[in-house]
Amino acid sequence: MYFDCQNSIDYLLEHGRDVIKYRLHKDILHDLTAAEEQTLLERVMQTPDYQLLMTHVKPNGYIGRGMHSWEKFKTSHLDDGENAARLLHNYAIPKDMPIVKNFVSAMRDDAVLQEEFSYYHPETVRLEQRSLGINSGSTLDVTLFACQALLGYGDDPQMHHFVDASYNAFVSLLDYEDIHAITDYNPNLKRKYNYPTITPDTYFPCQYHLETLANTQSWRTEESVSRLAQAIDHHDRITENFGGFAVKLGGKQVGPGWAYMNPFFPLSFPQKAPNHRKTLTALAKVCGDRTKVVRESAETLLEMLSGDGVLRTTFASSYEKSRFKDNFRSGHPYAEVGLEPDHKKDTAIWCELTFWAVEFLYILENGKNQL
Repeated sequence: MYFDCQNSIDYLLEHGRDVIKYRLHKDILHDLTAAEEQTLLERVMQTPDYQLLMTHVKPNGYIGRGMHSWEKFKTSHLDDGENAARLLHNYAIPKDMPIVKNFVSAMRDDAVLQEEFSYYHPETVRLEQRSLGINSGSTLDVTLFACQALLGYGDDPQMHHFVDASYNAFVSLLDYEDIHAITDYNPNLKRKYNYPTITPDTYFPCQYHLETLANTQSWRTEESVSRLAQAIDHHDRITENFGGFAVKLGGKQVGPGWAYMNPFFPLSFPQKAPNHRKTLTALAKVCGDRTKVVRESAETLLEMLSGDGVLRTTFASSYEKSRFKDNFRSGHPYAEVGLEPDHKKDTAIWCELTFWAVEFLYILENGKNQL
């Protein structure tokens, strides 16, 4: 039904560069011998961003400085634990490679984390409070656990509690007909910014919860997948026109980590909102086309590919085009999946979009999101 993408595949094989060809053959076509896959992987590891990533690998296995860390301390866009994990995931680096295994081990070693988060006092405090708020997405552990899932280790026993929390963050919304029921608000507080709040233990879904579910299997049964799909559609109904909230933590109001305070919106172009297509892919992985937003996006995508199979868009201005290309920064949490080494030519943009389209439709057709 979905995967009639031969024109798209032919375009990618002709114009895509090393990472796209590796991902296409490895994850979608499944047509490589072990030797061919190794050859393509070695070419991926020679790309500029992977080589840059290697300069940030520490002797203890950790990569980069902190996790979702302060820009002023980074020496490059990959000098950060989360950015590094996302690039390794985007490039489909095998989980048994030492760079991945050692990184995950470092994320699970308290002594290593204390060393890596000691460079700035707010980061030390953040590490000390890391276990507060995994239900609401307002803590460091949420990012650390999601990165482990992205790297292929999300079904390990030490991850089960966070996978459960990620699932409950969505399905708990089925208990509410009004999103305001989970928040508290005191209009009499004398502060510059006064928002409705939730407690750190309140369940509410965020990007890290969704990506964890998308990259794990242990939670999946026919009933759980169906219930999650219901929860996602319900979320979209009750968050419409919602103004958002903060998390009440230690007497302060702090921003929740990448929380889904608004409905998921279907595919549209040009789309400048960060993370949009990546989010749609994760939604497809967890529930297939059982949710309205994925069905509508698939219909739009099939229509856009109905010509020559290449996903293109137009831009109202050079500034809009520049912003669109900025969303392909590799390994960045607020960007799309960036696989091409540069986007100087429009062909590279169309390859990025077309590969995403092929992957999205492949997921729907082959039921990798199903049981």
